Amino acid sequence: MDDGFYRKVSLFGPKTFTNIKLTAPANYAAGIPGVKAAMSHAFKEMGVVRSMKALSHMNQNEGFECPSCAWPDPDKPSKIGEFCENGAKALADEATTEHIGREFFKRYSVEELSQSTDYELNRFGRLIEPLVLRSGSLHYEPISWQDAYKLIAAELYKLTSPDEAIFYTSGRSSNEAAFLYGMFARAFGTNNMPDCSNMCHESSGVALSQTLGIGKGSVKLEDLHGAEVIIVAGQNPGTNHPRMLSALEKCKENGGKIISINPLEESGLVNFKNPQSIKGMMGGGEDLTDLHLQVKINQDIPLVKSIIKKLAELNTSNGLVFDHDFIEEYVDGYELLMKDLEKYDLGKLIELSGVEGERIDEAVHLLSSKSKIVVCWAMGLTQHKNGVATIQEYVNLLLLKGALGKPYAGTCPVRGHSNVQGDRSVGIMHYVNKGLNKRIEKHLGFVPPDKEGVDVVGAMKAMHDGEGKVFICLGGNFLMAASDTEYTAKALQQCELTVQISTKLNRTHLVTGKTALILPTFGRSEKDIKNGKQRHITIENSMGRVRKSRGLLKPASKTIKSEPDIIAEMADTFFKDGHPMDWKALGQDYDLIRAYIDKVVKGFDNTHGNLKGSGYYLPNNVRERDFSMLPNGKAQLTLNALPDHGLAKDEFLLMTIRSHDQFNTTIYGLDDRYRGVYNERRVLFMNERDMERQGWQKLDVVDIHSLYDNTQRTAHNFLVVPYNIPEGNLGAYFPETNVLVPYNHFADKSKTPISKSIVVKLKKSDTN
Repeated sequence: MDDGFYRKVSLFGPKTFTNIKLTAPANYAAGIPGVKAAMSHAFKEMGVVRSMKALSHMNQNEGFECPSCAWPDPDKPSKIGEFCENGAKALADEATTEHIGREFFKRYSVEELSQSTDYELNRFGRLIEPLVLRSGSLHYEPISWQDAYKLIAAELYKLTSPDEAIFYTSGRSSNEAAFLYGMFARAFGTNNMPDCSNMCHESSGVALSQTLGIGKGSVKLEDLHGAEVIIVAGQNPGTNHPRMLSALEKCKENGGKIISINPLEESGLVNFKNPQSIKGMMGGGEDLTDLHLQVKINQDIPLVKSIIKKLAELNTSNGLVFDHDFIEEYVDGYELLMKDLEKYDLGKLIELSGVEGERIDEAVHLLSSKSKIVVCWAMGLTQHKNGVATIQEYVNLLLLKGALGKPYAGTCPVRGHSNVQGDRSVGIMHYVNKGLNKRIEKHLGFVPPDKEGVDVVGAMKAMHDGEGKVFICLGGNFLMAASDTEYTAKALQQCELTVQISTKLNRTHLVTGKTALILPTFGRSEKDIKNGKQRHITIENSMGRVRKSRGLLKPASKTIKSEPDIIAEMADTFFKDGHPMDWKALGQDYDLIRAYIDKVVKGFDNTHGNLKGSGYYLPNNVRERDFSMLPNGKAQLTLNALPDHGLAKDEFLLMTIRSHDQFNTTIYGLDDRYRGVYNERRVLFMNERDMERQGWQKLDVVDIHSLYDNTQRTAHNFLVVPYNIPEGNLGAYFPETNVLVPYNHFADKSKTPISKSIVVKLKKSDTN
């Protein structure tokens, strides 16, 4: 980092290579290799006995919820084990027996630690005591909990405006912690509550709210089992949500069809070998995808328009393709949409999509006579400038087919982190919800602010410009998760104080404000005991069900605290002169928190009494076909323009992706088994014909450049790997390529970063 930075820390660690090995991509997911990988990782980090004890309780009705993705648990979880390879890795990662404390940080400075890769930082182990990095120091040192709270309070008191403080939330936090955290921010006087959903599914929330009246999906898990057609668009469930493969398998067993739409043909959607069945372990597994449409990056809109246009032609000829009764009663904008479709040339739409016309015809054939249709998607749709419009184009398809508000049909945005949806439900939001504010004033006794706060993009800019001075993170790895890594680093270093409530070390602990705190907290799998009584938390899964989660492992240290405890004690210290909320009592008794949630948060009801077994669903208007909150009281069809990237001849469109050995910014290992890449992350997936045109060979080293607003950003030293990806398109892992994403270029309406469609140029690296 240059001389303008406060401490000389590295943003990326070394950019050297680690002896790459390439094989052909896998042609199936899970199976025996998946079991071996899961058990190997768990046994190495936790030991055999501890691993088997914990895994047998994960995602069970009286156990704890997986700390990884938000895929829902079935009503009757499998007794063999209700977890996947990535869930086992996530558990092992937080429940590792490796620990780091004062001696570790006395030995290593933040500058030295920053020379490690993200993979190496994560491997050091669990944080076990509160630590402070004082202004002018290069080493963290121990601090008492009370002194840490006093330090936070002192810095908050110094601020000239509450809006100089920023409260960030990761999707790992419980409903109880997120509720307390959001109320503390409001009681302090700000709505500056950016959260990780700003960077992933904010586009989904905006798109669905505008068209269907709720920013969540409408399906339940059982709907996938009985669907006639499931469309999986912009998503790689085999790596990111492996337990989803079991639901897709049940769909196929029940006669359903699956269409995958993605620039990459991912192994998990080719074939699934279910490790809990003889067919999966000993046989050929289940071929999942009936039709793969290899769309070009961010060309879903012309693809879906071409499908709808062809369906409309069939509808004109026989009148049985669209559900006109449903449209007449529940949908607004049909005539406008049909008229808008007329201005698009079908041949041009097909050409833009990059998908062969014959394969589009196959999709039309599968969809024409079916109405039990589910559309699933993830960040492959959300992280584009037109992410909101792209999702709304898929919603158009569902509305025309009447595939909403009935069994086996609807929307299914698949959330990433385990409680990112719950965080938003219980009040983590930067915008003002007047109804919520009224209920806060009535039941909590204070007047919340009515000025909109900052989201992630706004937080980055505020800190960068010196307007955000205290930055508190409830979990997460903000520096590596956010776009524009160098800009974000400078923003963090402008702060007077940065606070991380964390389980493990990450790069945001090293690129800090003038003073920094690490406050270590429990993992999801650990027992949370207070005054001799074990406590439980709740989370909301990807389909809107609230469930109980109770850990069973001994905590990593006696000196760590739960997230609700930390937040409550922090608030109690700040409001030393009194406040209507009894923060200390709330930190000790989570039932008190849940009672307040029931009163303040719309949809939550008798949470304490409804948590038996598999929990309860929050209200969902789409399931009831209630669109009364929308214009004309109807669901909205939308007119969505085609994307236009205006690429020059020497430019490519790059999408950031995960490897199979990571979850979000947490790197478990250096292998991407399904794509055939081992022992390396600095790779660039490229079409062989594009390589030929550039005159490049396999494993040539290139630098990747993006140019936005006359600012060039560079990701150095990537190995070119030939891969089955559309011409003109590239793929590379994040967070290594987040440096290329400009902070001020984002999705219209949602401000989600354009991480899946970055315009780049390539140049051969000097290291060749």
